[in-house]
Amino acid sequence: MQDSDDGRPLLAALHILGAVTLLGLVDNTVRLIAAEAGLWQFHLTRSAMVAVVLAAGAAALGWRLRPRRWRPVLWRSVFLSGAMVLYFAALAMMPIAEVGAGLFTAPIFVLLISVFAFGRRIGRWRVLAVAVGFAGVLLVLRPQAGGFSALTLLPVAAGFLYALQALVTRRHCASESTMCLQAGFFAGLAVWAVLGLAVVHLVLPAPGTAFFDRGWVPATPAFLFWTGVQAVGSLLALGLLTRGYQLADPSYLAVFEYVFLVSAGGWAWVLWGEVLPPTAYLGIALIAVAGIVIGLRSRDPGAARRQAVQP
Repeated sequence: MQDSDDGRPLLAALHILGAVTLLGLVDNTVRLIAAEAGLWQFHLTRSAMVAVVLAAGAAALGWRLRPRRWRPVLWRSVFLSGAMVLYFAALAMMPIAEVGAGLFTAPIFVLLISVFAFGRRIGRWRVLAVAVGFAGVLLVLRPQAGGFSALTLLPVAAGFLYALQALVTRRHCASESTMCLQAGFFAGLAVWAVLGLAVVHLVLPAPGTAFFDRGWVPATPAFLFWTGVQAVGSLLALGLLTRGYQLADPSYLAVFEYVFLVSAGGWAWVLWGEVLPPTAYLGIALIAVAGIVIGLRSRDPGAARRQAVQP
């Protein structure tokens, strides 16, 4: 008999769509945060805010924050926090739709790592999807149109790290609670933030003025407000994602996460009047198509319940 969790795909999809729409909005606030403070101060402050919420939830609601297996959670936290450091660094310098497209190359990297590291066999549809996704990356980065620089590789590098954490999560973290994984993730961000501040203040000749190399500055009300919006919005979106993945097959729902590209670009247009070249939109569409094809062709009903929820 079919489980009731599999019978509510519409409600689950609405949860996912709500989550990615919210993330598209709150991630557009990063440019406001970048005007007030640096990347490392943002991550450390946001992690501290989230830690308060997680501690309160553990005390009042019994959330489990201690890992069952420390090593996989540690590696997942390193990869995911590293991906988000690169993602947020790129947000301050690039249009959010392009940054999101780079992050969503993760399914392509998951497939390539599975083939070359684990010897997994794939069919012609997924080979074609990888080629289409690569073409999309080239269109977004525009290496022949003067739009390419080393900085434009940041979101793609974030996508690679996100793929590594996805593999670790699926293979080794299925038994961990969502809040435990979130605690590890934000703890990882805090560690990166401390290291980043140490480099800025102790290694560099002087702190810079860019988002990435700015040191610690007095926190303004605007910085605290928008960082709080980021923290609350991220946790709320996580709750919607978690509930959505509890209601239906994760391999079915992953397709809806690509609406983030539309949401992020749409909010950027509404809030900032940000418009990309037509080739960039075509590249984003190709990356989304590649990810959707890979997701659909990789569906494993037997493994659906073993897949951990992604933040």
